[in-house]
Amino acid sequence: MAPLAPPASRDVRRITLDAAGTTLSALLSEPVGGPARAVVVAIHGGGVNAGYFDGQAHAELSLLTLGASLGYSVLAIDRPGYGLSAGRLPDGLGLVGQAVALRAALDGFAATYATGEGLFLLAHSYGGKVALTTVADHAPPNLIGVDISGCGHTYAVDPDEVTGSTGRRVQSGSWGPLRLYPPGTFSGCHGLVEPMPAGERAELARWPRLFPATAARVRVPVRLTFAEYESWWHHDDATLADLAAHFVAAPRVTVDRQPDAGHNISLGWAARSYHLRALAFLESCLVPRRTTLAVPAATP
Repeated sequence: MAPLAPPASRDVRRITLDAAGTTLSALLSEPVGGPARAVVVAIHGGGVNAGYFDGQAHAELSLLTLGASLGYSVLAIDRPGYGLSAGRLPDGLGLVGQAVALRAALDGFAATYATGEGLFLLAHSYGGKVALTTVADHAPPNLIGVDISGCGHTYAVDPDEVTGSTGRRVQSGSWGPLRLYPPGTFSGCHGLVEPMPAGERAELARWPRLFPATAARVRVPVRLTFAEYESWWHHDDATLADLAAHFVAAPRVTVDRQPDAGHNISLGWAARSYHLRALAFLESCLVPRRTTLAVPAATP
């Protein structure tokens, strides 16, 4: 039986996507009054589902609502092993399997829905690993860029804690001070939290070894954000400089910090600030495309 779905904001609807024979559930918001300028594909982290990007504790939290108000479609996908696919894939899939499934789901989505100027991946935590793996080896066509929060390359916790069978460290390290979150955040997230599939959890400790070769194959602009109270990853200046240096093929790499936020940025008071920064990065990625295609102005 699929976990209880969290409530969704008004004008956010539930859809399904075919991922090479596996049905994935998703949340979709679309702009009113015109076609989508682009599609923001939101990829959640471990232990939560797509509802992470449609926070219900305060009206300003939802990326789906904000994105649609600015002319974007926002597609938040339940990764393999979450939502409707939890029953069929109780152990989830590894990073490569998830990347293949995500590419197939996005190909199907693009064949049915308007995508405007292309797809922009916005991912959190473990979803950032999936996004980078997808972009490195299975990138969808017309990919604009990648924006990732809460995913580094050097753990600040012991790998044995990360891969603990209870998954308790996965949850306890994700929040930071409780004052960072609106009232009702924790009482209202019962439909948002799901068990991290065992196969996914088993791969956590491999990421520092996989990251260098993965990052080197990314060929689109990348933005990485670390919360002020991030506890999963080392994020001192030297570590972040080394992180960015691995993206040797990316045309642009930006590393930002999000003040007054814990690991789960999109559920806290800082959510709107982070989402606006991410969408501003999307806009900046579109500028070179437009200037390249623009017809030179006539000489006065």
